[in-house]
Amino acid sequence: MGAVGPSEPTAWVVSSMPRREAQIKTKPKVSIIGAGRLGTALALALTSRGYGIRALVARRLSHARKALQMISGAGMALAENQLAELPASELILIATPDDVIGSVAAKLATASKVARELPKHSRTVLHTSGALSSIVLKPLADIGFHTGSLHPLVSINEPRAGSASLGTAFYCLEGDRAAMRVARSIVKDLGGRSFSIESDSKALYHAAAVMASGHTTALFDVAVEMLTKCGLTEANSRRVLLPLLESTWRNLATSNPAQALTGTFARGDEATVHKHLTALTLARQVDALAIYRLLGQRSLRLLAKNGADPKLIQRIDKMLRSV
Repeated sequence: MGAVGPSEPTAWVVSSMPRREAQIKTKPKVSIIGAGRLGTALALALTSRGYGIRALVARRLSHARKALQMISGAGMALAENQLAELPASELILIATPDDVIGSVAAKLATASKVARELPKHSRTVLHTSGALSSIVLKPLADIGFHTGSLHPLVSINEPRAGSASLGTAFYCLEGDRAAMRVARSIVKDLGGRSFSIESDSKALYHAAAVMASGHTTALFDVAVEMLTKCGLTEANSRRVLLPLLESTWRNLATSNPAQALTGTFARGDEATVHKHLTALTLARQVDALAIYRLLGQRSLRLLAKNGADPKLIQRIDKMLRSV
């Protein structure tokens, strides 16, 4: 199995069939380094789409074996200290924590099977970090790998459910031209959609993702804590707030943020804002008060877009700043 040319990283099978059928595109063999929630979810999703998983690597060998069992694969399970044994693969996905991607790339660059057993330009490595660009993979680019990043814009807290979510996700892609072609092909096979950004925008892009997902979870936790102060259990607090959160998501799915804004700030209700600030102060909800003030000011900007009275907005803003 060889590459057609230096610009094409995908494997091809060539036979003596008629010309229009002579080239049949096949899916590359994949090794995944990092068998956590995302790495295992990717393995499950790729396997279901006909990709062969040659190896799964985890910090501990037992974790790699467990992940391999989930995909019922015949590949190798390796520990992080066995990277030199990683089988030659047309595609390597690095799904480790961000802090170790650079060291993994450096180790891979000296791993004999990875670096030598495949011809140059038929090897691609993609990492799944949202914050890092493909520059972190330079040791591999220097020895002929096509390098890039493929970040699924989706929240995964469990591999099996996560593998299903990957089919509806948007993916942020970045890297060299050949790596981008491979990444787009993967996203298409998974059923997702992709977009690209410049390498130097990765950190800002990822901060936006954290704001929309991780910080929303943290904000929900603050709201749950506030309701427990009202006498509800934590479980009941989550139960009663979730439909509200879901209705907000549905509003955002069909409207821009200014149009989707509802409640106190959408109405410009001064008296209610004052009651909220007083209650938060008396309950000594320091974190909640700081968040309420900050997001309240942002909500006022959305209110202004809806054409509210500027004097009303100024009065509420002054109230928020005075606490």
